[in-house]
Amino acid sequence: MSYRALDSTTVIDYLRGQPVLAAQLPLDAPLHASEVGDGNLNQVFIVRSGSEPAQTVVVKQALPYLRVAGESWPLTRERMRFESQALIKHNELAPGLAPQVYLYDDALSLVVMEDLSHLQVMRKPLVARHRFPHFADHISTFLARTLFFTSDLYLTGPEKKLLQAQFINPHLCEIQEKFVFTNPFMTSPENNWNPLVDDAVQAVRRNSALKLAIAEMKAGYMTNGQALIHSDLHTGSIMADAQETRVIDPEFAFFGPMGFDVGAVLENLVLNYLAHFAHTPDPAVRAEYQAYLLGLVREIWTQFAAKFDALWLAEPRGDLMPADYWAYPGGADAFAEFRRRYLANLLHDTAGYGGAKMLRRMMGIVSVWDITSIADPAQRAVAERLAIRIGSRWVLERGLINSVEDLIGIVTEEAPAG
Repeated sequence: MSYRALDSTTVIDYLRGQPVLAAQLPLDAPLHASEVGDGNLNQVFIVRSGSEPAQTVVVKQALPYLRVAGESWPLTRERMRFESQALIKHNELAPGLAPQVYLYDDALSLVVMEDLSHLQVMRKPLVARHRFPHFADHISTFLARTLFFTSDLYLTGPEKKLLQAQFINPHLCEIQEKFVFTNPFMTSPENNWNPLVDDAVQAVRRNSALKLAIAEMKAGYMTNGQALIHSDLHTGSIMADAQETRVIDPEFAFFGPMGFDVGAVLENLVLNYLAHFAHTPDPAVRAEYQAYLLGLVREIWTQFAAKFDALWLAEPRGDLMPADYWAYPGGADAFAEFRRRYLANLLHDTAGYGGAKMLRRMMGIVSVWDITSIADPAQRAVAERLAIRIGSRWVLERGLINSVEDLIGIVTEEAPAG
């Protein structure tokens, strides 16, 4: 079957021809489809049974261009293969924390997966000051397990290289390389920013120390294949409610630096923290919720580091330094120090990549709804200036970050809660 972009009618015709989906949908009964995609890359349909509304699936199809930029920006459809592979791997390593895949069709560049309509994409509920009591536990588990079990700490060299070969994702990596690390820091037609922070944006682009640091972070992103990373793990790629958390949209997945994923989660919580200076006028209410957000930052890193270290202690089988290497007298102390240094470097990367991504949201092609939904440009500029200062410090001071409290301390020094 040759590629064609589906619509809300043809997607139903397509599903009726897939008997493998009979357990999810009554294929011979009335079906209804609605297009719900609001992302930057793909189109998304929810298809449900007319007689049993609880029987639903999601169909996600890659278009042959970058949706946010239009047909003038061609983009390979292979990204849907990477997303499907990543979802399957995520479900294997962190069961229940990613949607189930029912079908992948390479010719049509689409995946049929579990419908998560009972959950909310986290970004808007965070602006509305919702709380997610299990989020820190769930996302730290997802990060620890997906990163550890795809790294050299667990896999043998051949195992890792075979897996890595399945995730050579050059076109989407190029998007991140350009839109996170390069274009925002120079003159580029795709860049957008609030004119009221133009002086701060231009100051970033003239800051030689910061541009050197960003170049170092980009070099790490391009060359440090530590583990299979999601590579776009913001609060728009996480769905949750009071009980569940699911990570979605891993089409950017490839083998890269672990800190890129951890930093993305933390910096998105900080951007939401800053957005509440406009979204939540009452200082007391604002301070309480901002404290909750910084508590999430603290808990996510603390739990992630503890879970990652526990996995390493339980299964030190990887080829980086196998268990027998540490077996001689003195080896236990050396192993403990090696783990400590590894996690310390991961925290440095978390700060650096988180800061770089925070900056690009303020002066690159795509911002975040938390900030852009602030109607008053002057109020929006307050949050944006704070993000620029915090992001710059996370990048420049990353080597001095010795604990998550140092990371949080930069936020509260620049933007005290309340």
